[in-house]
Amino acid sequence: MALHYRAGLVTPDGMPLVWLAQSRGHLEVGRTSGADLVTELCRESPERRLRHYFYGGKPGVADRMAAALQARFPGLQVAGTYTPPFRALTLEEDAEVTAKIVATRPHIVWVGLSTPTQEFWMRDHVDRIPGATLIGVGAAFDFHTGDVQRAPRWMQRIGLEWLHRLASEPRRLWRRYLVLAPKFVTKVAREKLGR
Repeated sequence: MALHYRAGLVTPDGMPLVWLAQSRGHLEVGRTSGADLVTELCRESPERRLRHYFYGGKPGVADRMAAALQARFPGLQVAGTYTPPFRALTLEEDAEVTAKIVATRPHIVWVGLSTPTQEFWMRDHVDRIPGATLIGVGAAFDFHTGDVQRAPRWMQRIGLEWLHRLASEPRRLWRRYLVLAPKFVTKVAREKLGR
């Protein structure tokens, strides 16, 4: 939670968060999924000459995502890509990778790691990559390469994208949706009853 308080911007990626905010009087709150945010910023970027760096994903995914977005949005500037190994980088490795990112002078660094890994990475690097905005978008890397299919729009609209994702990747996501989500709902219910 402290990570989110230090972030420059936090957007609700799931409809349950939107519904919760709206139930508390914040009727202006709407959903902003990471995949949609990537699309909209990349659409605007050629005209604004924004340079994008893609950090994360499985091997080859960041490269394929960058290529797919360049094909979709001609003139999109890709500063670089990097897929970290599936382990913590050593201090030396991290310093080397960070220096390479800084050398590309990106305006936006898209971070596609799992939650909360990407939030910790952004916290630790935001002051080390001058002039860049770091945006954590998790599964957007897999959505934009087509490795994982997004839920149909109707499921997204009524708040069932989580069910589609669980059905698509049960081994990876079962804990998030069947353990952590119910804990969140329980905490919200307790808080409401405590008022």
